[in-house]
Parts: sequence; structure tokens; C-alpha cells
Amino acid sequence: MKQVEGGVCAAAGFSANGLNCGLNPDRNKNDLALIWSEKECTAAAVYTTNKVKGAPILVTKKHLAATGNKARAVIVNSKNANTCNADGEEKAQMMCDLAAAELGIKADEVIVASTGVIGQKLPIEPIRDHVQELARGLSPQNHGKAANAIMTTDTYAKETAVSFTLDGKTCTVGGMAKGSGMIHPNMCTMLSFVTTDAAISKELLQEALSADVQDTYNMISVDGDTSTNDTCLLLANGLAENPEITEKNADYEEFCKALNFVNETLAKKMAGDGEGATALFEVKIIGAESKEQAKVLSKSVITSSLTKAAIYGHDANWGRILCAMGYSGAQFDPEKVDLF
Repeated sequence: MKQVEGGVCAAAGFSANGLNCGLNPDRNKNDLALIWSEKECTAAAVYTTNKVKGAPILVTKKHLAATGNKARAVIVNSKNANTCNADGEEKAQMMCDLAAAELGIKADEVIVASTGVIGQKLPIEPIRDHVQELARGLSPQNHGKAANAIMTTDTYAKETAVSFTLDGKTCTVGGMAKGSGMIHPNMCTMLSFVTTDAAISKELLQEALSADVQDTYNMISVDGDTSTNDTCLLLANGLAENPEITEKNADYEEFCKALNFVNETLAKKMAGDGEGATALFEVKIIGAESKEQAKVLSKSVITSSLTKAAIYGHDANWGRILCAMGYSGAQFDPEKVDLF
């Protein structure tokens, strides 16, 4: 497995674009993105656990249910979350309709996502007026423009990709993500779009994503808030032409390793770019009685305000770490703890 360039367009058959349509008054900041696959994709997705969900999530769920987890394109806007609005679903559906008309596909084949301010009506006119330009500019080279378009308070675009081999075929997993504030375990105010040219069944694709999210995006925290629009999407178009992965064999394990690398890299980029953050710190628990207990302990430490204050102040007050472990609810012997 090796890192490669190209982000969400690193895998064969994917192209993207991003531009400023006017949602963001800063014309140097893109606010509308499009991802496109030249071949129909198998799709898997994980969403926010917040009971209040953005309209784009509701529309995306309907589309994936209607197509049997198939998709060809993703349209995303920043600056406005299109959440808690009476016309939210209508606007999200309109975004899909507009993209589908330009791409010559069915609206159900388009996935939609939004991020930004909650509770403000999304003006559809800027999107309508620029979707043709957006679609015409689709290119594998424009992955950076798309990554820029989904940023909100992020200070830099977040992309990564890796290639690996399955049965002699070179496969790639790549992605882009955004997230800076409202970052907390159980997904955060994040959008993550991951693509692959590997061939894999929809059941195993969803299982791989759902499991990996638990160990990556759900293990980071910045401020303790869980957002309303979080979406992690994984698209697989099979253009690498490897034998389709239909069982949990060595090929499946290799695919999962690549997926984990991409998701973990993007997750760390988001945590490190938290609003006002000056440091990224990681916790590793060694010798816990189970993985679940290790997660409980590590999450308790990374979400501790006192521990974060100590890290920020470069004051190695290790007692705060033991304190956070102690109220975590995990079972351990304090007399047998080493901190290093």
C-alpha cells in the first residue's frame, strides 16, 4: 500500500469540480462541489446520530433506498446546512434534479450533502445558475477545487489516497473531508467522501465502512458537539477490474486496511484543524481487558476539558489524565497504570 495523489479522484473513473456560486460572499472560496463516476457505483453511507438531521441526509437516504444503494454523482454545498427549514427537502431534491439534468442521469442516482449554518433557508438560485459550469468543469485534476468547496471553518483542504493490489490488479481508495467545529465522537460536523475503483459487494462495502467509522471518525473530538449533517459516503465503481469481493477473505482485509488508512488520515486532519486548535494529541491504551474498554478510556481522556487545557498550555499535568480515566466507567486498577 502506498500513498498517491488525486484525493477523491485518485481512483479510476472519478472526476470532480468545485466553484464559487455565490453562497459564500468570498469569491476566492468555493462553495459548490460535484463528484462524478463514469460508471455506476455501489454506495455505502453512515450518517449523524443526532435526532435532528439535515434535509440532504433525508433525501440521500431516499435515493439510496430507491436505487438499491447505487449512485453516479454527489453534489455538495457549503455555507448553508439546509437544516431545520420547512423547504429543506424540496431544496435538497432540487439540487439533485439540477445535477442529474446536466449529467444525463436520474435524480435518484445523485447523492446530496450540505454543510454550514443551521436554520437559514438555502437559496437555490445560485446553485441553479452555476450547476452547468460545475458539470462542464468535471476533471480528475479538479479534486482540489472540490475539496476546497466543502470547507467551512476549516483552514485547509483535507485529502488523501492510497493504492494497493488485489489479485494482481492495482486498486485505489481516495477521499476528501471537511470538519473543524462541532467535532465529537459519533460523527462530527463532518462530511467525508471516499471513492474506490475496487469491485466489492454492497453488503461488504457497507459493513467495511460502518465498522471502520467506529475506529476513525467516531474516535475524534474537538468541542463535544455532534452535528446534524454528518455524512460519510463510500462509492465503489469496480473499474480496477479485480474479482468482486463477496466474502471476508484476504482481499477484503486488504481493502479494509486501505479504507482505514484513508479514513484515519482524514479524521486526524479534522481533529488537528479544530477551531482554535494549536495541537493534535492522540491516546493509545495498552493492556485494556477489551477493545471496547480501551475506547471508553481513550475517549474519556480526549474529551476531558482539563486534559485539553493541559495540552494547550504545554503543562504535563498527568493527574488530569488519570482523573479522566477514573470517571470513564471502565474497569482498571489505578495502581497498575503507567503513563508515558
